[in-house]
Amino acid sequence: MDVALAAAGEAVEVAVLDRSGRTSQGQRIAWTELPARVRELEAQGPRWVWADTGRVYPALLDAGVAVARCQDLRQCHAVLVRSTYATVPLPSVDDARWGAQEPAPDAEPTLLDLADTGDTLALVDVVEEHRAQQATVAASPYAARLRLLLAAESAGALVAAELTHVGLPFDAAEHERLLTSLLGPRPLPGVRPRAMEDLADQVRDALGAPTLNPDSAPDLLRALHSAGVAVETTRQWELSQVEHPAVGPLLEYKKLARLHGANGWSWLSAWVVGGRFRPGYIPSGVVTGRWAARGGGALQLPKQIRGAVVADPGCVLVVADAAQLEPRVLAAMARDEAMATATRRGDLYSALVDDGVADTRAHAKVAMLGALYGATSGESGRLMPRLVRSYPAATAYVEQAARAGEAGEVVTTWLGRSSPAPSEAWQEAQRWSALPEAGPDERRQARTQARDWGRFTRNFVVQGTAAEWALCWLADLRRQLAALGDVDARPPRLVYFLHDEVIVEAPTALAGAVADAVRASARRAGQLLFGTFPVEFALDVACVDRYSDAG
Repeated sequence: MDVALAAAGEAVEVAVLDRSGRTSQGQRIAWTELPARVRELEAQGPRWVWADTGRVYPALLDAGVAVARCQDLRQCHAVLVRSTYATVPLPSVDDARWGAQEPAPDAEPTLLDLADTGDTLALVDVVEEHRAQQATVAASPYAARLRLLLAAESAGALVAAELTHVGLPFDAAEHERLLTSLLGPRPLPGVRPRAMEDLADQVRDALGAPTLNPDSAPDLLRALHSAGVAVETTRQWELSQVEHPAVGPLLEYKKLARLHGANGWSWLSAWVVGGRFRPGYIPSGVVTGRWAARGGGALQLPKQIRGAVVADPGCVLVVADAAQLEPRVLAAMARDEAMATATRRGDLYSALVDDGVADTRAHAKVAMLGALYGATSGESGRLMPRLVRSYPAATAYVEQAARAGEAGEVVTTWLGRSSPAPSEAWQEAQRWSALPEAGPDERRQARTQARDWGRFTRNFVVQGTAAEWALCWLADLRRQLAALGDVDARPPRLVYFLHDEVIVEAPTALAGAVADAVRASARRAGQLLFGTFPVEFALDVACVDRYSDAG
């Protein structure tokens, strides 16, 4: 059954919906009564229908109440208003009330906080939007795919709230030890750590610039030019191509500066509380459907500090990483039998070497990434003809998506997430370049812009579908973990998610069962999206005490 829930000022409305999506039973209760009512209805296995998981679910979790399923109407609305699969538009397409909301505040909200959010969506709004979405999906020729995508999106929203609530186990003392070993003792506010200052002195000496501030890009660029280093920027990739005594210490300085700024002592004080790191996640925060983070840098935990991610006593971390996910997804989308065969031979890049596409694994990786991202020069360009001969269906699939983007068309992922259209300025530039009065520079710039957008759409269909696979993997794994039960009141819990990688903190006695569940969920995710097409989604799975040991 479906149960709709909506804020109603100082109260909340809860209603059971009938098969047509209309209210059949409803009641108005105080916010403080909501956890008990949700717990009571959850025993009947409902699907909760609400406007925004991020505004309701964290407070329920704080009250000790978890739900198995929901339909997040804002997440689903964002998909349906853009999807080319939704041939019948939503009646609420221009309704600003269903647009994207600002992320919830960093502090965990309470039930009483939720009563004062200013969200004006009443129960009737929630019910009407739900019915409209259901009707739009039912009318689509791709109804099954859209239905799966909306369910996965909604499950992802539940997981995001649960990840923040549970937190990633984090040893603050070990983190401080790692920082001290890399940066030196904790400095006073506004003072560089000792290791960074030593490196800055080496840079100054090598460039003959005793007063240089290496944190100032303009000053650093001038000092490099004065020393005869011909670079256009101070970016790492460009500096790494230069041979000069200043480059080595400068690159090391930049690496430590990123660590100090993003994950140093201030970060530790702000984001690690009670032995857990609780960042904010934004499901589908990126246009392709990938997640983003709100505070804490959840999606950018550098390898230097992963040794501080340590399982609680009696538990292990089951770390699983989907190997070469995007190429495998491409093989399945394109129905490329030859490439699918390569996925079943373990390491895909080694299989490309065996198939004669490239002479080394490194070159095979370059060739495949070139196909995904549209690289046409260098090693990628040299190897592309071999890739086309070996895997014609896969390469044709992304080429078609690129041509669509170059023409200003919208492309769509396997389950139904569509790309944004290029900007009006982009379209105007393309129209103008086709006129006789357009100059050669304007035509050249328009062609460059078209190729750039084509590279975006080329990757959009693959990265977006990979995000859909990962959401289905996550949703199925969440369900399986709940079925495993617990050991000494410690259930296995998802504690981290990064695009194609998950971490489960599990009682040691359940480690093997959790590893099996992770693999089984990956297989099911592939079957949910691609049926019986024989692509293997390989995983690297490790059961470790600390994240850094996962390799």
